[in-house]
This record gives sequence, C-alpha cells and structure tokens, in this order.
Amino acid sequence: MNKQDQLNIIKEDFINCQKVLLAIGDETRQSILLVLMGTDCQTGLRVGEITEQTHLSRPAVSHHLKVLRDAGVILMRKEGTKNFYYINVRTELGLLRTLVLDIDMFMQNFY
Repeated sequence: MNKQDQLNIIKEDFINCQKVLLAIGDETRQSILLVLMGTDCQTGLRVGEITEQTHLSRPAVSHHLKVLRDAGVILMRKEGTKNFYYINVRTELGLLRTLVLDIDMFMQNFY
C-alpha cells in the first residue's frame, strides 16, 4: 500500500472517530468516564451517584451523559423509572484503536 492510500485510510478513520473524539475530548466527560470505569458496580450508576462523585450539578451530569450516549461511548439501562449508565464495552472507542493502529503503521512504513 502506498503512502497516499494509507493517508486516505487514516482520513477515513478520523471521520469515523469524530463523534467519539469530541465526546471524550471534554475534561468533564473524561471525569464522568473515569467514575463509570472506576466503580465496582456492574449494573451502572444513576445520575445522582455520578453527581456525588464528580461534584457536578445534576443537570450538568445529565447533559454530559447525553453527549457520551449520542457518541456511543456509554449506554443506559432502564429499571422502572430509574436510569443506569455504564460504559459500552462494544463501544465506538474501538474506532480509536483502529485510528491509532493505522497511524502507527503509517509512521513505521514512512518515517
């Protein structure tokens, strides 16, 4: 594969990752992700629990959770009237891995 072909693949990778990169690029959302990853709870956390651990307002947490959900980084599970948020293990984050691997391959091949 030539240099331009690999650059086109990387360009496509960036396009595929745009939503995820925007979602996880925010410091507040990063702190929410760390809370979700750091919990022992396998069923997810409620907004109030995330609020306690991040010291953000409830509306702020809800807003950031929506951005993360829209990007496919987290999922929500309903239990009656309660919503539980958790990391999507089959997430769009895998697209980031592909991007990094393609950039790494490009760098090895051409630099």
